Amino acid sequence: MAREILAEASAPRTTLFLLSPARCGGERGVLLASERGKSELAQQLRSPEGAPLGDVFAFLSALYFRGKLTYARAFARPPRGVPGVLVITPGEGLVPEDARIDAARLRAFAEVDVHHENERFTSPLLRDAEALATRAGRDAQFVLLGSIASAKYLAPLQAALGDRLLFPAEFVGRGDMSRGGLLLRSARENLELAYAPVAGATLRGPRPPRLPRLPRTSS
Repeated sequence: MAREILAEASAPRTTLFLLSPARCGGERGVLLASERGKSELAQQLRSPEGAPLGDVFAFLSALYFRGKLTYARAFARPPRGVPGVLVITPGEGLVPEDARIDAARLRAFAEVDVHHENERFTSPLLRDAEALATRAGRDAQFVLLGSIASAKYLAPLQAALGDRLLFPAEFVGRGDMSRGGLLLRSARENLELAYAPVAGATLRGPRPPRLPRLPRTSS
């Protein structure tokens, strides 16, 4: 009995990750969604099957989103039947990172302003976050991998998830590139970061020391 209690106490908590979106209306997004794109990803995006959302946003955002996606894939612990890595999308709420999208959907994302006062953005996000909270169960925690210094994500997500909405404590004071590097390093070293509740947390602080360069990996 004592061993069973110890095992239960030390079991990893159900953890789902919510990734902030890449900028869809920039030059890379326009090129990827156009007929001029020649990369394999651009061709997938124009195909009937489409391309994985996570891969598309990793292309648009480079290091930052790639870090978020790599880290979330490494440490997500969802309940059975619930995706552990979801992307906040402009106008479509929370979408699993492996869902496939086409060029038309990418262009539609670019037309939605990501702002907490824009109902085209917040209404689907609030709807999906509330549904996710129910599906994942009362013991699940939700980790935001995205900006914590503005209300554009925090306002709708806190309204739906309350004190179960967490963020990596080491995000405070870091810019996007630093966060991306931190997440990639943590995933490669299999070291999960410590999380803190968004509610009541200090979300701004001094810039931490610069991270050492990541070693190059062979392709």
